[in-house]
Amino acid sequence: MSAPAVSQAPADAPALDVRGVTVRITTDDGGFNVVEDISLAVAPGETLCIVGESGCGKSMTALSLLRLLPDGARVAEGAIRVGDTDLLALSERQAEDIRGDRIAMIFQEPLTALNPVMKVGAQIAETLARHRGLGRKAAWAAAVAALKGVQMPDAERRAQQYPHELSGGMRQRAMIALALACDPSVIVADEPTTALDVTVQAQILGLLRDLQRRHGTAVVVITHDLAVVAETADRVIVMYAGRRVEEATITDLFDSPLHPYTRGLMGAIPKGRAEGGDGRLTDIPGTVPALWNLPRGCAFAPRCPLAIDKCRAERPPLEDHRPGHRAACWRVDDAA
Repeated sequence: MSAPAVSQAPADAPALDVRGVTVRITTDDGGFNVVEDISLAVAPGETLCIVGESGCGKSMTALSLLRLLPDGARVAEGAIRVGDTDLLALSERQAEDIRGDRIAMIFQEPLTALNPVMKVGAQIAETLARHRGLGRKAAWAAAVAALKGVQMPDAERRAQQYPHELSGGMRQRAMIALALACDPSVIVADEPTTALDVTVQAQILGLLRDLQRRHGTAVVVITHDLAVVAETADRVIVMYAGRRVEEATITDLFDSPLHPYTRGLMGAIPKGRAEGGDGRLTDIPGTVPALWNLPRGCAFAPRCPLAIDKCRAERPPLEDHRPGHRAACWRVDDAA
């Protein structure tokens, strides 16, 4: 079955519009939510970063956006729209027509995401043949052009190589070329620079920014690294224990974070003497709670230096505290 016809979205409509998505894992005991009530909208040419520690639900959020959740996990509530298409209303075959074409993903570790027994050029060509109907020669030429577009050195030769024959930076470039091959309107990048050294990381982030400007792509970046956030984001969502705890523009978040968890993450960024610091890190005590055994009130309360009885008893709603700046915390006014 082919994908349904899609009407053209208005120019000011978001490229990606997510409303109230909850991801639930089913177990013998019933199940639990790993992502709860996530809503976000990303405009063409905009970058939204989702940040938080490991175990906060970031990657499950990313996988839900492309309907790539692992067995046992499902989107229990909500809507995910790319343009005018609700991905959750499609059959699996129809979703395959959308993935790689209008929405694509850059995975965290390209060595495992790329097919190890296919040449990288063949993998890109296969995507182009699937979604653009190109013949063998035309698809291969377009694949090489895609590698050149992400500044792959000696693209013709690299296209003939297998993933294990490329360096980490080259594999990530190949992964980006594969994601961008069909010029999707939305890219989801899950920790795209985690396995790279600092120099290559800077090159990859610069490449993503340049490609986004040229293509007008909406980008969602999943990361635990606030340095990556500072380099790439227009807006930021901070997640904790599967929920949004703060949302703001990049300037507002770094200038005046509202949630104690966000301030804790900021404190974990080393600052040199020129920035008024001594290079030491401030850690957040404790760990992210198990998602199947969350505290009754605010999930961050057991680790929060500002927690009071109300924090431990009642879950705070995500509310506007400043224009365009939302936080889920009972102590925002006291901690500002």
